[in-house]
Amino acid sequence: MSEYSWPGENGRPVPDAASAWAGTVRGLPVGTRITGEVIGRQPFGVFLAVDGHPGAVGLARIDRMPGCMELPAVGRRVTGEVAWHADHNHQVGIVLAEWAGHEDLLPRFRAGQVVVGRITKIASIGVFVRLGHCVEELLPLTGPAASAEAFREGRELRVRIVTADRERNHIVLAEPAP
Repeated sequence: MSEYSWPGENGRPVPDAASAWAGTVRGLPVGTRITGEVIGRQPFGVFLAVDGHPGAVGLARIDRMPGCMELPAVGRRVTGEVAWHADHNHQVGIVLAEWAGHEDLLPRFRAGQVVVGRITKIASIGVFVRLGHCVEELLPLTGPAASAEAFREGRELRVRIVTADRERNHIVLAEPAP
């Protein structure tokens, strides 16, 4: 099976969403908690068969997914909440629980701020420092601390935020001034 597939290509029948649409909207109003199974996966999101609603097709769009996460695989059981209804294509928009509970930490960081992170990987060009869930950046090895041998994975390290580019979801790190 390829990484991407449409509903119906994975041995599961495609729900007749159009004929069931009125009942789906009544039975799954915005805010309803759902469980279901991933029945299709595309670069823009995953399609879900919603438990208890055989005619419903759910869509969890990638634009609602935190950047550091991956789309769930076909066949995986998921939970979420109804976020919208799309009358034109009879789809129920779902925000997956694992996405909704994820906090985007990048906006907390600002240039000049000194923070504590944990070293996750050591490379010849620097050390990777995790500043929070989904926020891991490279601290280049320059100046007096230019040897990776001075660092070890798991060690806490103070770093200074040089820039925090929210559009590119990127932070530039440096060692704090003494």
